[in-house]
Amino acid sequence: MKVNWSYIKMFALLSLVAFLFAFASARNNERRIVAPNVQFIGENNLFITSETVSKLLIQNYGKVKNVAKESLDLNVLEESLKSNLMIKTAEVYLTVNGTLNAEIEQKMPIARVSTNASYYIDDEGSFMPLSNNYTARVPLVTGHIEKNNLKDVYKIANKINEDEFLKRHVIEIHKSINRDIFLRLRQCDFLVQLGDVNLLDKKINNLKAFYKQNLKDKTLNNYSKVNLQFENQVICTKI
Repeated sequence: MKVNWSYIKMFALLSLVAFLFAFASARNNERRIVAPNVQFIGENNLFITSETVSKLLIQNYGKVKNVAKESLDLNVLEESLKSNLMIKTAEVYLTVNGTLNAEIEQKMPIARVSTNASYYIDDEGSFMPLSNNYTARVPLVTGHIEKNNLKDVYKIANKINEDEFLKRHVIEIHKSINRDIFLRLRQCDFLVQLGDVNLLDKKINNLKAFYKQNLKDKTLNNYSKVNLQFENQVICTKI
């Protein structure tokens, strides 16, 4: 009987490859995680530090760098990071050499509530706590503000954030007890009364036209109030 050495060699080679793969996989799973590498996406101003992110990881897996790769649940780590009210998104992954990477996108504040409680409103209309690490230069929100009802204030704040004129000039959003919205502008003594948020684009266009004309005439400081709550009208109260 003639022995087919080609088949035997092929079988031996495949067995060796399978053994080496299994051995490498086992060694890879036993590899200990090195210290986490934290990267921030987007905004350069850090409201949350890499040290804080590392602490969040450690709280869920003890000394993360001493954990074997096979025992690490990346989904658990991602959810623990997302539970922080300053973090918008988080992606956690491992490299081949055992480095644990965390890519963090922070929430972006667009207004700061300054009443009995102080906090930010982010660009999705959600609550965001203040940071000890960095203070955002955004309009203040004052008056009668309900933490569970930020819809109107968010609509105004978001409009300000998206409009270059408003972003440059508006320093305060005030909500009165009867829910009227007022704006205060930088280097102007008058209040802008918007009323409700209906026809907001129309009201803002009227404000821009008023500001441009009175800036040209050098009469901006002649008024105490500019009322925009009526359609197609700008009612001004002189000092």
